Amino acid sequence: MARSALINVMVQTAMKAGRSLSRDFGEVQNLQVSLKGPGDYVSQADRKAEEIIYNELSRARPGYSFLMEEGGSVEGDDPQHRWIVDPLDGTTNFLHGIPVFAISIALERQGQLVAGVIYNPAMDELYTAERGGGAFLNDRRLRVAARSKLSDAVIGTGIPHLGRGHHGNALLDLRNVMGETAGIRRLGSAALDLAYVAAGRMDGFWEDTLAPWDMAAGIVMVREAGGFVTDRDGGGKIFETGKVVAGNEAIHRSLLKTLAKQGR
Repeated sequence: MARSALINVMVQTAMKAGRSLSRDFGEVQNLQVSLKGPGDYVSQADRKAEEIIYNELSRARPGYSFLMEEGGSVEGDDPQHRWIVDPLDGTTNFLHGIPVFAISIALERQGQLVAGVIYNPAMDELYTAERGGGAFLNDRRLRVAARSKLSDAVIGTGIPHLGRGHHGNALLDLRNVMGETAGIRRLGSAALDLAYVAAGRMDGFWEDTLAPWDMAAGIVMVREAGGFVTDRDGGGKIFETGKVVAGNEAIHRSLLKTLAKQGR
């Protein structure tokens, strides 16, 4: 598969940051048995990966703006382009030695998401997508699953934890979706959840209280794999609301209907 110059830049950046995370992940697994635990080490790994990404992308595309989980917003000389970066999505998994985490890099041009790369270095799975060019996993073309009934579908979600989200609303969502689907999965990485929808591994996904860097690359991935991504009202205010619903056309429509049962 011939990649564009833009995707090549994003891939090379993600791979370099991935090598850093892989080394640190090995250390974290060793630290699991210590009394102190790996918490401080993981935060250092996160910041180190973000620094690599920032430096590489700044060198390749001088002047582009950034929105980063750790570093926040950095205004560049080029107001038309913005990188949206999560250097370690799935921090809790990483912290516990679970190999389900990813680097997520997206590019926004004039307010529109145009490219995304999601890389899980522990599994060496590289997801890429560019607007109009399709979505790929390690150079294999991706399409969302073809299942049309929620009763046949496996749906991904995120579950609120200490200090994040409304547990009551999440439990109501879970009850409603569980009653209509073949199963629910909670991977612990929204970027990979969306990548899995693009790959047809999961039929749909929903989550509330997400940040742009959690889902920007994944949104491009799902859309380029033929799927639909909206907010919970079926509109485009995903970043503003922090709420996302994804799937193929039929599953997306059914999932929106099921989630609306709460009347919110």
